[in-house]
Amino acid sequence: MMRPGNEGPEVFLCRDAVDFRKGINGLAALVEAELGHDPFVERLFVFCNRRRDRVKILYWERNGFCLWQKRLEEDRFHWPRKEHEEVITLSTQQLNWLLDGYDILKLQPHQRRHYSTVL
Repeated sequence: MMRPGNEGPEVFLCRDAVDFRKGINGLAALVEAELGHDPFVERLFVFCNRRRDRVKILYWERNGFCLWQKRLEEDRFHWPRKEHEEVITLSTQQLNWLLDGYDILKLQPHQRRHYSTVL
């Protein structure tokens, strides 16, 4: 499992949904042009799709970009969309709670899902 530790880098969550056809270059350009942040700093930039069932995390790691993605099968991420800011700052602990299915404002998780096949 690849997750940031609790003492990881700064986390910036993009409040609005993003077109998930964007890859590393498109997301890095969005970070710089629309969010006003430097994508070449060791920070985590977190994005969700319109249905809130997928998350992408973009980060710079010393000599190149990394892109991490999670897709939920039945649930939706509890995305904090009521904030007024375009970018929300989270701790890595809050990011891990969000990825685990918690509503970080209420701390209520998704149900645990068990599957036996992908077919």
